[in-house]
Amino acid sequence: MADSTKTDLKQVTASRRTVIDPALREDLRGRVLTPENVRQAWPQVKANHGAPGVEGMTVEAFPAFAREHWVSIRQAVRDETYQPAPVRRTESPKRQGKGTRLLGIPTVVDRVIQQAIAQVLGPIFDPEFSASSFGFRPGRSAHHAVKQIQGYIKAGYRVAVDLDLAKFFDRVNHDALMARGARKVRDKARLRLMGKYLRAGVVVGASLQPTEEGVPQGSPLSPLLSNIRLDDLDKELERRGHHFARYCDDFLIVVHSQRAGARVKASLTRFLRQPLKLEINETKSTLGPTNECTFLGFAFHGTRIYWSREAFQDFRYRLRKLTGRSWGVSLAYRISKLNEYLRGWIHYFGRSQYYRPLPELDAWLRRRLRMGLWKQWRYVRTKVRELLKLGTARKPATLTALSRKGPWHLSRTLATQTGMTNQWLTETLGLVSIRTLWISLHYPT
Repeated sequence: MADSTKTDLKQVTASRRTVIDPALREDLRGRVLTPENVRQAWPQVKANHGAPGVEGMTVEAFPAFAREHWVSIRQAVRDETYQPAPVRRTESPKRQGKGTRLLGIPTVVDRVIQQAIAQVLGPIFDPEFSASSFGFRPGRSAHHAVKQIQGYIKAGYRVAVDLDLAKFFDRVNHDALMARGARKVRDKARLRLMGKYLRAGVVVGASLQPTEEGVPQGSPLSPLLSNIRLDDLDKELERRGHHFARYCDDFLIVVHSQRAGARVKASLTRFLRQPLKLEINETKSTLGPTNECTFLGFAFHGTRIYWSREAFQDFRYRLRKLTGRSWGVSLAYRISKLNEYLRGWIHYFGRSQYYRPLPELDAWLRRRLRMGLWKQWRYVRTKVRELLKLGTARKPATLTALSRKGPWHLSRTLATQTGMTNQWLTETLGLVSIRTLWISLHYPT
């Protein structure tokens, strides 16, 4: 399976190379902001539903603004007088509340221009990227990267070298990145515009800070720029004959033995620090059996793919938040957000071949919803009335409503389970089943 996927990806890359290469000699200035390219860029920006940048403009307000100002903006870009706005620094919480991740939010105008640039430059760089690079590329995904590692494990490569790049997006060297981009792009005006975006600065609170290094996470250009910067790493790994997969700044190398892994880890650490000017996070970098490593949220058990323990813990943590008693929203809204999260999680982590905990997790989730409803009803008379509506007999409904035990205990009584049945939660309220989603993904009808 992994071999066939890899072959298909190579064929796609080869076909793209034959079509795109002539663009290297074209003047790109006229192509970036053509009406056709901008019309293609705008839906991508709109679909991301990004937050406002420093100017405070929402995505919804952009069309009216563009009708009045886009002609002058386009001319300023062509004349090289356009100055990108600084990005707005924001923080995104990491899983299970373990710290935050720094993001940079460009203005909506800059997002559209960056997306237009990425659409022109992407096809120029992409055909030359490594076949083992899977991040933010057409026809490739994190699942392809995990599948490739699984294929290597099946071939006997059972020791993993996992090097963690310390704050990669914050420490990208601008000069090295621009030099790497100049190898493929002859249009100096586009390179200068990219340089302006890199040095536009960042607004933290009320102060403007310079950006002397780094690429802001959250901009449409950052995925392409990260792939350009790390392409030298991919080429070095290929030159050495290593078996690896990379997705953005996450990469995993697999070798035959612990000794070989130690040599690879030491030599690559030197390569990353010297030519590439990147730092390694020693505390997060690991060397050991593939059964003990994680990659893109997945773990490997023998030759099988499981979700990682941390990913599953984060899943339960998020489900607790979505079913928390203190979240004062309507039941319909809670179910809709819960279903949205469940479908998204299974779409990604459902590739795991581990099924066992899903039925129990479904039962736990239904019980938490019953607990939330019980708490929401508050008064004895309300609890009795609602249970009677759902078909519970009067005596158990009354005894349960009068009980002084807590909502979690009472959510698993005869009264609550004969009223708020599994069928009622699924068919009437529309709650999706984690187990059913997993089965439909692995065994489609």
